[in-house]
Formats: sequence, structure tokens, C-alpha cells
Amino acid sequence: MMSVAGGRITTHVLDTSKGVPAAGVRVELFVLHRNGEKESKMKVAESLTNADGRLDAPLLEGGKLEQAVYELHFNVEGYYAQRSLEELGQVLWTVVPIRFAVSDASSHYHIPLLIAPGGYSTYRGS
Repeated sequence: MMSVAGGRITTHVLDTSKGVPAAGVRVELFVLHRNGEKESKMKVAESLTNADGRLDAPLLEGGKLEQAVYELHFNVEGYYAQRSLEELGQVLWTVVPIRFAVSDASSHYHIPLLIAPGGYSTYRGS
């Protein structure tokens, strides 16, 4: 795996049910390794979303990004626990995993998460 200076991984989380940034969501970043049929994950970064639903710094940057498969874990259970049950209805999600491949280690990979009690979506941002 090759790393190149300049590449980075960033994210932000928005609560689409309220139309606000999702503050206080713990985000973990794992790199995946495959050895034949066996797959392993290694945590490489962890952070918490701020009042704007963003991280204060990229999860990876400065030549640490490699051509590899990564997985983000958004721990939304704690975020939802701050809201009343009447407001939420039934929440299904505890952790939202998003797996993606980095093919250009010099690029910016911005992976936003849009959450609601009954669903979520993502896309490659800029």
C-alpha cells in the first residue's frame, strides 16, 4: 500500500429529521486488511463531531492515507439517546458503518452521513 502527502479523509453528520448538525457523534475510522479469505480491521483514528456536526481535524491526512479499503463507524446511539422517545419514535440504528475504497491517496475523501431515526444516507462530498 502506498501513501502520498496531501490526501485526507473528512466527514460531517447532519440530522435530517431536525435539519441540524449532529453534534457529539463518535466517529471511528478503520483500515481493512485482507489475507486470503480472512479480513481484519485496525482502528486508525477516532474523533467526535462538534457543534457544526464536523470534526475539528481530518481523520487522516499528511501522508497517512493509503490506497486501501476503509470503514467509518458512526456511533449514533449516543446521539439519539439525548432525544425524547416521543420525538424519536423507534430508532433502529446504533452504529452506521460506511465502507469505501481509497484509490488515490493524494485525494480528499469527504464522506458525509445524513441521519434520521428511520434511515440514513451518504455520498462522496467535496
